[in-house]
Amino acid sequence: MFAAFAILATPAVAQQGGMQGMDHSQMKGMNHGDMATMMADNPYGQAEMDMHQKMMAAKQGDPSEMWTRKMIEHHRGAITMSRVAVRDAKDAETRQMAQMTITKQEKDIAELQAWLRKHGKRPQ
Repeated sequence: MFAAFAILATPAVAQQGGMQGMDHSQMKGMNHGDMATMMADNPYGQAEMDMHQKMMAAKQGDPSEMWTRKMIEHHRGAITMSRVAVRDAKDAETRQMAQMTITKQEKDIAELQAWLRKHGKRPQ
């Protein structure tokens, strides 16, 4: 994990704008088998990866629009993870908090979408 941060800190990666286009096979100590094991042990792994990818792709517009679009994806990721908790968590309080999170995040997404429409932007 720390090797990934070290790679990001190199001048070449900084000039390229982060990890886009990076050859991930160069990440020391991390191989596809390790990634598969991490995903198998983490019921939220796919949702986390999807959210990260969608947030990174939300780059259009000025800083206000870009932030709004990234936050929509962030909230959608929280909903996806909360649905896993509602389905799989053994603790009733956790399931209840996850359900409340879904309700709150859906409201937040609606507000963010309304901001986009109000400013003549395409909702997502």
